[in-house]
Amino acid sequence: MQAQTTYYGTSDIKAFREGREKDFRNKDLSPLLAEDFPNFKGLNYYAVDENYRIKAKFVKTQDEKYFLMPTSTGRAAKYIKVGIFTFKIGDKEHSLAAYQSETIQTNKKLNQLYGNSLFIPFKDLTNSKETYGAGRYIYLNIPEKEDALLDFNLAFNPSCAYGSEEFSCPIPPKENFLQAEIKAGEKLFEYSGKKQKELK
Repeated sequence: MQAQTTYYGTSDIKAFREGREKDFRNKDLSPLLAEDFPNFKGLNYYAVDENYRIKAKFVKTQDEKYFLMPTSTGRAAKYIKVGIFTFKIGDKEHSLAAYQSETIQTNKKLNQLYGNSLFIPFKDLTNSKETYGAGRYIYLNIPEKEDALLDFNLAFNPSCAYGSEEFSCPIPPKENFLQAEIKAGEKLFEYSGKKQKELK
């Protein structure tokens, strides 16, 4: 979770994209390489597609334990599964697990700020072709009811997708590999004349 921002978790696509764009143009917040910053022309997105604002069923999980989620630096981070979204794309049913970090759950101040936020890292069949090879993220607020909306137009790349090795980005667990093409949200970004490197 990037504590300096307020737009993660919003359902407002315009506000979300404008917020990220603003951060990317701020040298103190931008994940861009120094050599890419002066020529930054904006992030690449699919056009907003209402077909990827999908009605889902959200069920909170019970009696889960913390587990170690691998990251791009090889350092594992503690997360816990707090719920599962089930939904259909076409006629096929899919599911995505939603998590919270141990830090958010156990730090009182962070819990007050982000305790209502769900972290959904995922991969899909567009990875390495049209979208970042290691997958993308969505932040959503915990649904108040079982009926929920999963908006893939809000999918974005992790900070380590822009060439710098200073970030430690969680790698989506296998249970969040979607066997579908999600042509929504943020696309590949070209840095220093090359496509984004992929996490291993």
